[in-house]
Amino acid sequence: MTVTQDRPMTYSKMKGLVTFFSALLKGKKKGGFTDYIHKLVSSQQLCQRSETQKLVRGQSRLRRRGEKCTLNAVDHETALIKPADFDYLKLIGKGSFGKVLLARHRTRGGYYAVKVLQKDLIVKRREQQHVMVERSVLLKGLEHPFLVGLHFSFQTPNALYFVLDYVNGGELFFHLQKERSFPEARSSFYAAEMALALGYLHSLSIVYRDLKPENILLDCEGHVMLTDFGLCKEGVAVGDITHTFCGTPEYLAPEVLQGQPYSPAVDWWSLGSVLFEMLFSLPPFYSQNKADMFENILHAPLKVPSGASEAACSLLEGLLDRDVTTRLGGSADMDELQKHPFFASIDWDDLLAKKIKPPFIPNVCGPFDISYIDPEFTLQPVPASVGVNGRTKPGGANEVFHGFSYINPAEMVL
Repeated sequence: MTVTQDRPMTYSKMKGLVTFFSALLKGKKKGGFTDYIHKLVSSQQLCQRSETQKLVRGQSRLRRRGEKCTLNAVDHETALIKPADFDYLKLIGKGSFGKVLLARHRTRGGYYAVKVLQKDLIVKRREQQHVMVERSVLLKGLEHPFLVGLHFSFQTPNALYFVLDYVNGGELFFHLQKERSFPEARSSFYAAEMALALGYLHSLSIVYRDLKPENILLDCEGHVMLTDFGLCKEGVAVGDITHTFCGTPEYLAPEVLQGQPYSPAVDWWSLGSVLFEMLFSLPPFYSQNKADMFENILHAPLKVPSGASEAACSLLEGLLDRDVTTRLGGSADMDELQKHPFFASIDWDDLLAKKIKPPFIPNVCGPFDISYIDPEFTLQPVPASVGVNGRTKPGGANEVFHGFSYINPAEMVL
């Protein structure tokens, strides 16, 4: 990004601006980065900087230009970054609306996971809102150590691009398949880091709604990172309720299955299901027959296999309580979990600061390592279309997702 100024822009000045923006960005609730900047122009500290004033004026000119000519909106939004800025190295995942690729920025360097979503599929299935919520949650989670971060988002006429942290220690699902179960100490460590991530989202009135081993990644040091925020629901504080039926069957709370109103406490049920699977190889009410599994979730008694500690049994019973009013975390959210004996050995401040050494450290040789990625993906060819800036294809959605594009302020120092 270029900023015009009367005096040379020094590194320290730019770094100061970035630090200021990053701090302020934490409080942003909704809208694009430009909208947020305009809301802040009354700030004396911000307005005293000539560089900031020029930035705001430049953003205003771009906004006015976009309002005058909506036909160029996609080009305007992608002016600062585009698909051709990356070398796409490997396919590392697939989803309902597109693919995830390992990519390297051609000029900045660094490796990223680039999620490419097809607009026509999103529009056809009426999932535009979920995509924009995912973008919003990625922004709100910028500063949390156990949430995957967003570096850029941009669009072409036919696709949406999320440029995310590349987390290459493997999915928790991958490690569970390989080892079947984990010791209590390892399970406790992962569950505690997940709990911190979920508690942080809840503090922002966000329900995650899709906690499962496939969405829990390990970074190269062995720490947990949650990903895939497409099913998140914003605006649901602790004590509030929502109704939408969504999630993965094995980990769904009973109130969701029954179509009843639910609260952030559904995430604590899902945490209990994942913890149970980490300890005993399968989710607590699992059955190959989906109807039987739903019946088990609603009515079957919880059976904790022998060998678990008293604290583990107590935590599982608390999290997998069908009565939301007595479920652990249902009233005071994260505070209730932090006080539980299962986490007695956890120093929560040190855990958040990543000062506790993980019980397992992935054996990766660098930021580009793909050894923990399923070969089902990595052995497939990289689609040539992902690196093309894009023209409208016949029958394509060509829909502008207003406010989708974003550049992390930290990237501006480069």
